Amino acid sequence: MNRFGVIMDDRKRMVLSAIVNDYIATAEPVGSRTIVRKYKLGVSPATVRNEMADLEELGYVQQPHTSAGRIPSDRGYRYYVDYLMQQRELTGEEAALICKEYESKVKDIGQVIQRTGQLLSQLTQCAAMVLKPQSGMSAFKHIQLVPIFQSNAIVIVVMDTGTVHNRMIDLPESVTPADLETVSSVLNAKLQGLTMEKIKLVLIKEIYNELVGHRHFVDLAMELIQDSFSLKSEDKVYLGGVFNILNQPEFHNVEKVKTLLSLLEQEEQLCSLLAVKENTGAVTVRIGGEINHKDIQECSMVTASYQVGDRVVGSIGVLGPTRMEYAKVIGIIDFMRKSLSQALERVFQG
Repeated sequence: MNRFGVIMDDRKRMVLSAIVNDYIATAEPVGSRTIVRKYKLGVSPATVRNEMADLEELGYVQQPHTSAGRIPSDRGYRYYVDYLMQQRELTGEEAALICKEYESKVKDIGQVIQRTGQLLSQLTQCAAMVLKPQSGMSAFKHIQLVPIFQSNAIVIVVMDTGTVHNRMIDLPESVTPADLETVSSVLNAKLQGLTMEKIKLVLIKEIYNELVGHRHFVDLAMELIQDSFSLKSEDKVYLGGVFNILNQPEFHNVEKVKTLLSLLEQEEQLCSLLAVKENTGAVTVRIGGEINHKDIQECSMVTASYQVGDRVVGSIGVLGPTRMEYAKVIGIIDFMRKSLSQALERVFQG
């Protein structure tokens, strides 16, 4: 018995799989004769029609018009993804393209994120979304007080999401480069790898006690670190390949296009759709009404988190019609989340 509380025999499973695969490929309702001719199930068209009628009664397929063939319902797609589909491995050419692009862009986090979106849309032919590493998810990585002139220094704060913040400060005449190095070393030793919640008052008191002669610099450094935690990027989501989804036959209706474009312009909505609360290590597939957004009931979303170390810092996903090629898309998302995580590890370690 499956999650729907229904026992489905092998023939029904084969007929449903044939309907889904054919409809994904053609966008045309699938008839019994097509299934018999193309999928060679070893039964007559009349038998296939009976199975299709049963599948329709169970809610797995529907008939858009009288005398037309069947198309999968959201329930049918869900059964297909959960029980019938075999995830497609990437071709050698696809995998090589992804690895090559990450190797060439690995020094720049902005380019890495942008290229991720471009590759996703190119390989899946869907609208691609990348939720960028956010400051709110970040941990402190490194601070350096760098003398510039005799009376000035720059405080540089690096977060583990790759964001860098800096501030120019004035130096008293008595301060030496060795003093700045001492302040940097103590702060790095005490704070490295900590999120804002883990930087406790007790720890801050320890820092002040250890750097009692440099309280002014510690105040400035802690202020900049706090700003780095709270600072939010204006552009949280990379969005690309929108025309891929608009070119699908499901979206030739002008009103549907307007509605979809309106949603894709709302960054907060996209962030909500892409949000990942924890790293499950799995690709998530939401179909039709499962997305829980009235404006994209005819779409599906495939998403996965990416991470730095063992912490989730963002997510990637694609939005396409419910008729998307799930086996291919899931394989690409899974491969790319791992590749992106590895690329960002190299960036942040550098």
